[in-house]
Amino acid sequence: MSDVVYSVDVRVTAPVNPTEVTDRVADAVTNLFPTADVEQESSRVVAEGHSVEAFRDRLFEQQILDTARQQFYANVTSEGFSFDLKKQAAFNGTVNFAVGNPDELGDIHVEVTVHEPDVESFVDYFAPETEEGEPVDGT
Repeated sequence: MSDVVYSVDVRVTAPVNPTEVTDRVADAVTNLFPTADVEQESSRVVAEGHSVEAFRDRLFEQQILDTARQQFYANVTSEGFSFDLKKQAAFNGTVNFAVGNPDELGDIHVEVTVHEPDVESFVDYFAPETEEGEPVDGT
């Protein structure tokens, strides 16, 4: 665990289609964000939390920090960033960013609002720059 202090709000939403089991969609979310509080709202699952540690660990394990940085910066604002994930991969505990057309069952949408530090510094912590596949800052 890092000694970096951050304050974020994470909101995760995922549609639940008539052919899907709500608990399985909720499991897909909690596999990547285990500390999030999950609720069902009509035809979707909504989760809210304040920790990205488990998700960050997956990025390091899967060695996809550069891809993650690209996805975070593709939808960055002054207050945070958002990205989409494939549901089936998340159900299996794997991070797979959804790019292009949404999956027919819908993707998991993640919004991260950064309170401390600034957005760029948080992204540097969450998915640090790499050189030859290794984090530059030695994280």
